[in-house]
Amino acid sequence: MPTPDRTSLDAIVSAARDLLETEGLAGLTMQAVAQAVGVRAPSLYKRVQGRDELIRRVAEATLSDLGERLGGASHARALADAFRAFGHERPAAFQLVMTPGPGVPTPGLEFGVAASRPILQLAEELAGKATALEAARTLTAWAAGFVSMELNGGFNLGGDVDAAWDFGVTRIVDAIRAVSAG
Repeated sequence: MPTPDRTSLDAIVSAARDLLETEGLAGLTMQAVAQAVGVRAPSLYKRVQGRDELIRRVAEATLSDLGERLGGASHARALADAFRAFGHERPAAFQLVMTPGPGVPTPGLEFGVAASRPILQLAEELAGKATALEAARTLTAWAAGFVSMELNGGFNLGGDVDAAWDFGVTRIVDAIRAVSAG
């Protein structure tokens, strides 16, 4: 009789996501995940081929969550604020998908495309169909850079970081809108 399954792929990915936030990428090991789900490390290999696949699945789950969060935004400011809030709630996962670094497994393209859909739709409304991709990339790059600097303690000159966020979002959105008006 075969040994019963003691965990699921969803439980493994969920535990890995939690470990990523508490222990960082270096602490995201097969042993740590196995301990978190209550099995021995070799049992994980029934569900994932290894650590690289596990990291890729964590990145894919992160992008799926981000896409869902952004899909609920009704206007540019709400979308930008949702993006920033996600980065603050899941900083390690945010950095995993926004700035993975060399050699870090990356998610399948379809996950990035799905997560980008709300940004592209909003960008098309703001800038028009012809420049929607460029507008989406501009907004994403600015917001990801801003949030990454926040997460890494990059704003150390004083001042109100929230006011800087407000300033930046307003100016970026106004600039993107000006493309369709011009």
